[in-house]
Amino acid sequence: MQTLNDLRLAVLIDADNIPYTNVKGMLEEIAKYGTPTFKRIYGDWTKPTVIGWKSVLLENAITPVQQYSYTQGKNATDSAMIIDAMDILYSGKVDGFCIVSSDSDFTRLATRLREAGMKVIGIGERKTPSPFIVSCDKFIYIEIINSPVSVPETISSKGKKRKPVKSEKVKEENDRQFQIKKAKQLISSSISDLADDNGWAYLGDVGNLILKKQPDFDPRNFGFAKLTPLIRSFNFEIDERDSGMNNIKHIYIRIRK
Repeated sequence: MQTLNDLRLAVLIDADNIPYTNVKGMLEEIAKYGTPTFKRIYGDWTKPTVIGWKSVLLENAITPVQQYSYTQGKNATDSAMIIDAMDILYSGKVDGFCIVSSDSDFTRLATRLREAGMKVIGIGERKTPSPFIVSCDKFIYIEIINSPVSVPETISSKGKKRKPVKSEKVKEENDRQFQIKKAKQLISSSISDLADDNGWAYLGDVGNLILKKQPDFDPRNFGFAKLTPLIRSFNFEIDERDSGMNNIKHIYIRIRK
């Protein structure tokens, strides 16, 4: 049986819409989901805006594809990536694609690849438009790749006294609390969708359902390396059950009554 890490992936990078920093971190992240069979990066290498990529291509065995801008204001790079993606799809040599871009122009491509049975992983900056994010099976923000994960003392600010902060800090904290509330509601609804008669749901199934509902969901967005610690911080009930083999435990969760 093919496992997640056995998947053959075509990694296609849009040099025009992705920073060249942390390329190694991106490839290490992709390796969690499969083996990169194709690694190509597209751009007009005559432009000074992409010069920073040149120093990292050989180090990471990424093949540069030259694409001139034929007309001012038109992005020929996108077309080249889309054509190559379809060629790779029909070659039958991969099981999925990783599209590295923050451009919504790849929304239809991601949708078409999924229609063909491909797994599609997107990687981009937080500014990536929502249509491209939701067209992927999973979407990962570049900002959280290889960033230090510091677990907060608590996910909630209830009962804590805070020092006065500037208006920007207040807005950031309000946005964070809003995202935390949305995450808790998402987890709660997913548990309810999968729960048995006693309210328990298998954590692995819950995690898969969450990604189907919200492809950019990632515990690292909330300061946690894994889903289980995040769920513990929300105070859901957790039951670790023996699987009967090699001390492996199956984790079940339910909404606390």
